[in-house]
Amino acid sequence: MNTSVRAQSVAFNDDSMQVQLSDGRVLGVPLAWFPRLLHATSAQRAAYTLSTRGLHWEELDEDISVEGLLAGTGDLTHPHAAAA
Repeated sequence: MNTSVRAQSVAFNDDSMQVQLSDGRVLGVPLAWFPRLLHATSAQRAAYTLSTRGLHWEELDEDISVEGLLAGTGDLTHPHAAAA
């Protein structure tokens, strides 16, 4: 994985999350992969912070790495979430 690629922003619609990356790509992933985000309010989803590794939602106790997104990995605490 190219560790220089970082998340720059996140946007949501009813059923997916779009992550803008520093290299210009936009990754779209289903919210079903991340049940905490799926069931969160719009305000909770908007309260994320960016780090060198990915995204963090303090209130939701959710961490998503750019590396995991690029690999197609969903929430590892819910084993079947990424299998959808």
